[in-house]
Amino acid sequence: MSSERPPGGGFNPPVATDSGGPDYGRFIEAVRTLQDHARAADAPDDVISEAADQIEKVSQLLAPYYADEWSSPSGRRLDLPNRGNVLSIPLDVHVIDDQRIEGTAEFRRFHLGRNGAAHGGSVAQLFDALLGFTAFKLSGSRAQRTAFLHVDYRHIAHVEKQFQVQAGIDRIEGRKIFVSGRLLDGDTVLAEAQALFVKLKPGQP
Repeated sequence: MSSERPPGGGFNPPVATDSGGPDYGRFIEAVRTLQDHARAADAPDDVISEAADQIEKVSQLLAPYYADEWSSPSGRRLDLPNRGNVLSIPLDVHVIDDQRIEGTAEFRRFHLGRNGAAHGGSVAQLFDALLGFTAFKLSGSRAQRTAFLHVDYRHIAHVEKQFQVQAGIDRIEGRKIFVSGRLLDGDTVLAEAQALFVKLKPGQP
């Protein structure tokens, strides 16, 4: 199942859909939980063999419905957290009164680096999503790309624990949107980041 790329080229924002039905959120959560279990499991050989068989069967079940990004509901279910995108770090954010973004984030067991800490790349991925959302939501720009992302790691962020996030726009210079944010555990700053997002010209991908 696929469709043609939307006409006009350029950066095409996701079009909302209800494809996948009422269980799509449950489906995404099941995939996330499977990733956690795959990362954590120390199971007997026969259990791993059976699990591999079952996962392969599920993959075969889904394979005939492989769709391009314009048709797949992943990233287009605006009614679901993270738009139903299994790639995203679980993030729940909203605009507060002073035109800043606040919310919560949690790294799953799947995002483990070592010694209980989320992988540094996962922390950077969280900031790219958080600051990108901030640039989009607070500037009104519908199409921008990350030009740079700088992350300062202050303390480790443990997996399987809920943290707080804050972000805002520092300034806008023409097509440039400068954004910064923090990842916190209460009053402790775990990491902070600055980013530049550039508004795309018509037709830019």
